[in-house]
Amino acid sequence: MKISAMTAIAAVLFSVPGLVSADADDDQLVINGEIEMTTKTEPPAHLDGALPEIISGWHFRADETQALQMDDFDNSGMIFVDEGRAQWNEVAGSEGKSCASCHEDPSSMEGVRATYPKWDEDAGEVQTVAMQINDCRENNMGAEPYGYTSTEMANMEALIALQSRGMPVDVAIDGPVRETWEEGKEIYYTRFGQLELSCANCHEQNYGNRIRSDHLSQGQINGFPVYRMKNAKLNTVHARFKGCVRDTRAETFKPGSDEFVALELYVASRGNGLSVEGPSVRN
Repeated sequence: MKISAMTAIAAVLFSVPGLVSADADDDQLVINGEIEMTTKTEPPAHLDGALPEIISGWHFRADETQALQMDDFDNSGMIFVDEGRAQWNEVAGSEGKSCASCHEDPSSMEGVRATYPKWDEDAGEVQTVAMQINDCRENNMGAEPYGYTSTEMANMEALIALQSRGMPVDVAIDGPVRETWEEGKEIYYTRFGQLELSCANCHEQNYGNRIRSDHLSQGQINGFPVYRMKNAKLNTVHARFKGCVRDTRAETFKPGSDEFVALELYVASRGNGLSVEGPSVRN
């Protein structure tokens, strides 16, 4: 017999032993004792009252996990930033160039992570940071593209994200990106899989609830790439999307697909006003 939407939600959110309500805490995220992060703020107007407040996923983690992100020495994600820096300076491809050949220091990427995904006029499409990285590798360096969710891509995304750390997310949703944004919104609210669950069922309607040991967040992506202790590596946005869709027992979209690009644009815009945190630390 087909599982109804309400039955699926009830099974996941109410019938699981250990489910309790636990609101986001009121701790303050300050990195290295000097970088104050905006982790709670007024929701952007385009959410139309869907959330009373937008909250970083950092607030839904245990104190011990939160502490790891408060000091770069303890943040395991910073190891991968160092690897990204080595990649930045590595000459690759037929043109004999590195990232540094054109962009010099990684600090030239300041502000990039805060505004992506965004419209690329030359490409005539919405591009993510990962797409832009591979565009540079292929067209400027004559190098092979990174796998969309590969370790190399995650390293480079982390290095770029770090340059915008503390800056407010400010993703545009008007103009030529609007159609893609609308597509992403539709995906966000569409139920998938045998469990018939949408992104909104967990991250809009039930954030703050605990299922066993997991504390549901709002699913904000301002902290990506994320170092997850669960798999001891950096995780990219599309890798996380893939895992979430898979958990609904559905056939998932491909990382880098039009569907996931649209979803990333929409979800990123839900966090407009939160600080860029990447690389962050989560369970």
